[in-house]
Amino acid sequence: MVTIKKKATHNPLAEYIERLQKGDALLPDSPDNVLEVVGILKSYGVVLDAYSKNLNYIAEHQFLVFFPFFKYFNGEVSFQKLLRHWWHDRINFEYAEYCMKGMMWHGGGGLDTYLDTQEFQERAQAVINAKFKNNPFIQSINQLFPDFLTEHLRVSAYYTGLGQFWRVMADMFLNLSDRYDRGEIKSIPQVVEHIKAGLVANASNPITYAVKIRGKVYEIIPKSVGLTFLADTAIPYVEAVFFRGTPFHGTVSYNAQGYQIPPDQTRFQYGALYADPLPIGGAGIPPTLLMQDMRHYLPEYLHEIYRRSLRGEDDLRVQICISFQKSMFCVTTATILGLMPHPLDTKDPNEQKDNRVYLEKWMSRLQTSRLLDVNK
Repeated sequence: MVTIKKKATHNPLAEYIERLQKGDALLPDSPDNVLEVVGILKSYGVVLDAYSKNLNYIAEHQFLVFFPFFKYFNGEVSFQKLLRHWWHDRINFEYAEYCMKGMMWHGGGGLDTYLDTQEFQERAQAVINAKFKNNPFIQSINQLFPDFLTEHLRVSAYYTGLGQFWRVMADMFLNLSDRYDRGEIKSIPQVVEHIKAGLVANASNPITYAVKIRGKVYEIIPKSVGLTFLADTAIPYVEAVFFRGTPFHGTVSYNAQGYQIPPDQTRFQYGALYADPLPIGGAGIPPTLLMQDMRHYLPEYLHEIYRRSLRGEDDLRVQICISFQKSMFCVTTATILGLMPHPLDTKDPNEQKDNRVYLEKWMSRLQTSRLLDVNK
């Protein structure tokens, strides 16, 4: 009897699969990379702290407000803050909303599923009735267009979902910086392990949402629904922002006849792991807002490296974006390792095979990413 041996398939990123199997990161370990990643994550943590507070404020206090002129003020409106806002001497909260809308559009996870259930519809209607109890005009609008106000609350649910996710991540990144300053973090694998441990520790944190109207609390996403940090916000966020993203205006044609944008959202590859840093600073490039925010909070040791670069501070936002991409590959590594079907050190051949297949699927998605660029 003749047996045919199945030919092994070659993955272009086989080197990185082997790295992950050894517990290493997608980003090579070096003192410069450690400094760059920790420094940019410290800045990112400060910005995420502000983003998180504002998203949660909007969800809890600006829900069903049709013209929220002061939603970026977190309830602290003053003439001085208004001038700073108009002068754009502020955090660009628009980027947080951009990420929130991307998550909502791409969907995924239990939050997306719950917002289409009858339970959510009933809870949303109770909030709408209480909010506009004495407003016959809005009540009539709600009767004519029953999905209009409900959709507003769906958006509010994503505000709080992303806000709660970023709350955890901000603390995680700032704690990483503190550990680095104390000399506890000295390698990229340690950075990855810190992030993975944080994700695992907070994996089952409940995602809830309640609003107060005239002194009464209305639960929109009760704890009983069972939404959690990792499965229902973290993984959908990674999918929507790291991988899929949205095509930037001016970089691809939105003309349907040009076929430059895939018709299927699952084939989108415009996320943080794929985007070219060079257009940062140009019109229509949303991450410019994030890079602009992070430049205000760069630790001095990282800022000094940028100053000594070839162009100095002339391309500071681009340099920040490159560092940010490196850090996001560390976060991606932590996510990949944290979701492994079996322990890395398993001795079971079948489990090892499952792990290999799992890693190959991830690497297939990263073939057109910036992985090779950050490893140069």
